[in-house]
Amino acid sequence: MGGILLTTNQLLLEGFVHYLAIERRYSEETVKAYLQDLKKFEHFLGASGSVSLSAIRLMDVRLFLSYLDEEELSRNSISRILSSLRGFYGYLVREKVITENPVATISFKNRSTRLPKFLYDEELTKLFETAKGTEPLDYRNIALLELFYATGIRVSECRMICLRDIDFTLGVILIMGKGNKERYVPFGQFALEALEEYLEKGRTPLMNSQQKKHDYLFVNRLGDPITSGGIEYILKQIMKKSGMTGELHPHMLRHTFATDMLNGGADMRTVQEMLGHSSLSSTQIYTHVTKDALQRNYRAFHPRAKRKEERYNN
Repeated sequence: MGGILLTTNQLLLEGFVHYLAIERRYSEETVKAYLQDLKKFEHFLGASGSVSLSAIRLMDVRLFLSYLDEEELSRNSISRILSSLRGFYGYLVREKVITENPVATISFKNRSTRLPKFLYDEELTKLFETAKGTEPLDYRNIALLELFYATGIRVSECRMICLRDIDFTLGVILIMGKGNKERYVPFGQFALEALEEYLEKGRTPLMNSQQKKHDYLFVNRLGDPITSGGIEYILKQIMKKSGMTGELHPHMLRHTFATDMLNGGADMRTVQEMLGHSSLSSTQIYTHVTKDALQRNYRAFHPRAKRKEERYNN
């Protein structure tokens, strides 16, 4: 009986993965995250004496959330797992496997607002200097850094860019975002020059040497389209070579883009559109940095913001 239930679970999960990848057009990383969360829930059910994913009760979900809390998972992680469960059981309702979504009424509030990590100017400069070189892959790496910082795109969006998506005359790229939503994102002169140099001295030699033909912008050393994991590895190696502590993830460049745009005076709606956020609330987390900038400017320029001794000395 247990084997039959496990097989049923596997079929349900495979169907859900296919739905996310094909119908919802979710990225490989997003699908993998959903599956990881559901496997964690399946493991919990098995340890509790119940195996079937399609026969859970509300109490099963509440016990699972308590278990995650006891495991000291962050509230963000628990909230994400709950979202994965809600999506999975919504899919089972749609497919008429079950009649009601057992997770629909459960909410996990008080989600923490962890501030995003971003890079300072001197750190960015160090990264760009470290990545410079005269080999084909060096030109690719510089182009990757410049494009991430210039546009704030996600790693999954970056790897899907094709040559036909780039308008070098207007300086814009057509990006395919989450949920198959398209948006145009502009890029500046630094990224333009880095891309043109990469196409001439990086991509073309790599493609010719490996006798490859395809339209994807970024390629690996074999001339094949680069993967998200490949991009993350490249950035980690640049960070390691720079001598700076910590890890460099594409999302840090995305956060840095958003932070610098808002600090530079861009309105939040513009930044929301460029980041591909469906809700303005997702963009508002970056305002913590702009508030710091406002405070610094206020202290620097408003006469009543300075201490008396500062006013007298100036």
